[in-house]
Amino acid sequence: MGAISIDAARNRAVVNPDECVECYTCYRGMSMEKLNPTLVRGIRRFLKAFRLRFDPEPDVCPTSAITPDELSWPRVVRRAFSDPIVTHESTGVHGRGTEEVKTNDVTNRVGVGEVGYVVEFGRPTVGVRFRDIEKMTLALAAIGIQFEAKNPVTHMMTDRKTGKLRDDILNEKILSAIVEFKTSIENVPAVLHRIEEVSRTLDTVVAVGVSTRCAENGDSALDEVLSEEGFAYVRGKTNLGLGRRR
Repeated sequence: MGAISIDAARNRAVVNPDECVECYTCYRGMSMEKLNPTLVRGIRRFLKAFRLRFDPEPDVCPTSAITPDELSWPRVVRRAFSDPIVTHESTGVHGRGTEEVKTNDVTNRVGVGEVGYVVEFGRPTVGVRFRDIEKMTLALAAIGIQFEAKNPVTHMMTDRKTGKLRDDILNEKILSAIVEFKTSIENVPAVLHRIEEVSRTLDTVVAVGVSTRCAENGDSALDEVLSEEGFAYVRGKTNLGLGRRR
């Protein structure tokens, strides 16, 4: 996220809390020597003068340099959407908090003649604020889509019919998020063109996945629709039905 930078005047790292998404990557990768920082820096300078290596490398924080803050609402939302080892309370799923339509062989989210969508924001390592996600959810809701109930972004909505998110989280920045919904296959062109239109106005990266049920021979009506509308695509996954339906 670029949240940590070096203050050249002080020769110390500083954290910009507004850009930090609470992913805890820096904390988990930090040196945990638990030694006096002044002592550690002194030893490193001494060894560096003789071109000897000191592990960890000199540009690593000297010793337990970061102490996590106690997070409260709405700041805690950042960690829920950014730390891959944290479970989303709304769905009970780690990481981005959703099993996505790629698990449709066991979850049965998308039926025959339907198309499931995943609109992903912020990857790789760009991040996104909820206000940009809301621009997309409002625009999509306006053309009549059905948001996936078991999705953490959906749980942040105050009105699922309009796609409105909670006002108190709109300025929170997170590592990434996925908006999920479904429509009939006839609505695919309108949905994809709307996503394309809105994504140009957002200060983040948007990736789109569409999924539908294949025929027994592997063919899919979705292929034809995407080609006719001029969307380049790659078949990313074809699940084999090895799970247990629930």
